[in-house]
Amino acid sequence: MRRAITVVGIGADGCAGLTSRGAGAVAGARVLAGGARHLAYFPQFPGERVVLAGDLDDALDRLVALADETTVCVLASGDPLFFGIGARLLRRLPPQDLEFLPHPTSVQWAFARAGLPWDDAAWVSLHGRGLEGLAARLRRQRKIAVLTDGHASPPAIARHLLDHGLGGLQAVLCEDLARPRERVRRLSLEALSSLSDLAPLNVLLLLRPDGSPSPSLIPCLPDEAFEARRGLVTKREVRLLALGALGISEESVVWDVGAGAGSVAIEAALLASAGRCYAVEHDPECLEYIRRNARAHGADNVRIVAGRAPAALDPLEAPDAVFVGGSGGELAAILDLALARARPGGHLVVSAVTLETLEEARRAFARAGVGHEVLLAGLARSAPIAGRTRLAPLSPVHLVTARKASRGTP
Repeated sequence: MRRAITVVGIGADGCAGLTSRGAGAVAGARVLAGGARHLAYFPQFPGERVVLAGDLDDALDRLVALADETTVCVLASGDPLFFGIGARLLRRLPPQDLEFLPHPTSVQWAFARAGLPWDDAAWVSLHGRGLEGLAARLRRQRKIAVLTDGHASPPAIARHLLDHGLGGLQAVLCEDLARPRERVRRLSLEALSSLSDLAPLNVLLLLRPDGSPSPSLIPCLPDEAFEARRGLVTKREVRLLALGALGISEESVVWDVGAGAGSVAIEAALLASAGRCYAVEHDPECLEYIRRNARAHGADNVRIVAGRAPAALDPLEAPDAVFVGGSGGELAAILDLALARARPGGHLVVSAVTLETLEEARRAFARAGVGHEVLLAGLARSAPIAGRTRLAPLSPVHLVTARKASRGTP
């Protein structure tokens, strides 16, 4: 029978920080695997060593084969199941063939050194992912740990957040945790943005000031919050109805076609804080409005696509939700492509101001055999008049909503 591979978490203090159980797993193994730095902690190990570096597939296949013959121990930084090798081993072996002995992660060390509880904290890894969407995710968090890399360094992160209106956050920079040169510094984002004396091994904590209000779950931004040409922006009430009909989740990919000033794209991106929203627009003036509005509201997961639909939609990833606010006379072609590309169960919403656009949307959905619903949004807002209050009607808008069939749905 295959012996269980023991995966032992190890910290920067090496074998000195191992529990007796972890040390026993290393001592009892015939094969020891890990990164070169991990293996260097055990120069006296008498058995076979397997260095894990670069493309791990061949090395992991060898470890699985060796486990049929002898005892194997794998060393991993911190908790092997937190951005570690544990997930890759679990893709090759069932859980009962693996034993995990975790060590405190760098995130745990960072909160411990900062003297902060972290049961209410979130975390995000920027390793190989870049900075896109970080501001949108931080908008909802009071306390977050960021795993950085050489590109997404703490100063680069600070500059990005300052550029997207999040200058009020406090930073705690934790460097060389559990090492002799460990350092913990509390800094403003402004100070962090220009920092040069930085250790390459670091974790960044970002904290919202105590007492600051949490943002609403639904953005519901007023029309005046957006720069737009002659105030032409999808009205707040219509935005709310459209966003609800789009069925956006935290990780959704959204298309906003004919994005105008970007109001729908920005609020969709803030709802899909771990996803993305593609704002598709061809007008140069509108494109600049989208850029400025997205930065003003911290929607750094809005990807601006300069071009005309439907051609501009071809390179985009498959959407979970599609909003069509403007079509440039190509509505039928846009909807045909959106229905073909949308993920199963995806929502489509067309904003139709004219009866002709309404009828074209209905015909397109009917031709594709997709059921749809029409909502007439005839709304009015209170407005002052001669010391009293009247209701001022907004331009009526039809919202045509459809949903692509889920897999297995007839």
